[in-house]
Amino acid sequence: MKPLTRIRSRTVVLAHENIDTDRIIPARFLTTTERAGLGKALFHDWRYRADGTPDPEFTLNQPQARGCEILVAGRNFGCGSSREHAPWALADYGFRAVLSSGIADIFRANALKNGVLAVVLSEGEHTYLLRHPGIELAIDVAGGYIELPDGGRFGFELEPFAKHCLLSGVDQLGFLLQHEQQIEEFERRRAAQVEPFSRREKVARSAG
Repeated sequence: MKPLTRIRSRTVVLAHENIDTDRIIPARFLTTTERAGLGKALFHDWRYRADGTPDPEFTLNQPQARGCEILVAGRNFGCGSSREHAPWALADYGFRAVLSSGIADIFRANALKNGVLAVVLSEGEHTYLLRHPGIELAIDVAGGYIELPDGGRFGFELEPFAKHCLLSGVDQLGFLLQHEQQIEEFERRRAAQVEPFSRREKVARSAG
């Protein structure tokens, strides 16, 4: 993953409530474990007509949505099954952040560990963004704030571990690999502590 420190982008608004993970990426696209290419399946049954052509009425297919990296979604975004393909598809499409007044816990955890910033806003903040589609926001991950065009700010909280991973550009495995040397040193010390006890136990057993 690439470090995620700051995002500056216009927003695209998908105001529907209760958008579940099957709507984000339908189950028939879950046969792969490769992340590349999943962006084509994002919101597939909304984006495309029955004949496979893009539906010009759908938000993401409209010219003003091109290049937007911030999705403002309706309340209870990411509900349903816990498929990790959902944030994979969002990231592969080009979204770096999802903002809503309600984001399903499992989806939010999956998004954060896959480099997609998922931010829960207050109802008032969320309503403002829904009513102002296409505005340019600057999101500072380290500072924990979203800067509006007029200079106002919306603050947000991130779990320290999730923030560290986003800023460092690592997932959970990458975090462990960052500490590989310390882990190996701990294992060596642990083995050295355990070995004398093992020898004494063998001696006690043989003496008995």
